[in-house]
Amino acid sequence: MNFNPALLKRMGQGWSFETTDAVWSYDRAIAPFFWANYLPEKLGGEQLYLMGLRDTKGTLLSGKNSYRLRVPADVPVDKFWSAIVYSQKTKSFIANPLNRIGLDSYDKSKLKTNPDGSVDIYFGNKAPEGYESNWLPSAGEDFFVIFRLYGPAKSVYERTWKLPDIELVP
Repeated sequence: MNFNPALLKRMGQGWSFETTDAVWSYDRAIAPFFWANYLPEKLGGEQLYLMGLRDTKGTLLSGKNSYRLRVPADVPVDKFWSAIVYSQKTKSFIANPLNRIGLDSYDKSKLKTNPDGSVDIYFGNKAPEGYESNWLPSAGEDFFVIFRLYGPAKSVYERTWKLPDIELVP
């Protein structure tokens, strides 16, 4: 790998993927870097991650399209839930002007909710009018979503509670 001198200066001494303003990666190193630095402290019943790669028709999520995930009103968690967008290419966060990579139930006061208490989270290049606070930008990149449940209830493990699929928005 060949880095320019300005980048090397920002990276500091030794080999590092972290700079003052970014996390740099290349395909062979992203998985070991992620698991070495961001693996949860305690595995088990404390968290569960659901990955969404495709829409309801089975098509991979595309940065050219817009999508919606309807998060039910009462997600069965003791702590919180979150939805985070990752680049298909880099498997990392997607840089965007809002510097927004995810939304979570801690943001519920900021998120627009539906009359039944559910929350529609939108993904794609453009926020739907009136739902800017519920939008995660894809910046034109093909992406996937990880929906994280922190402190999931028994109904999640027994699969009696289900998260709806991600839908293509025309």
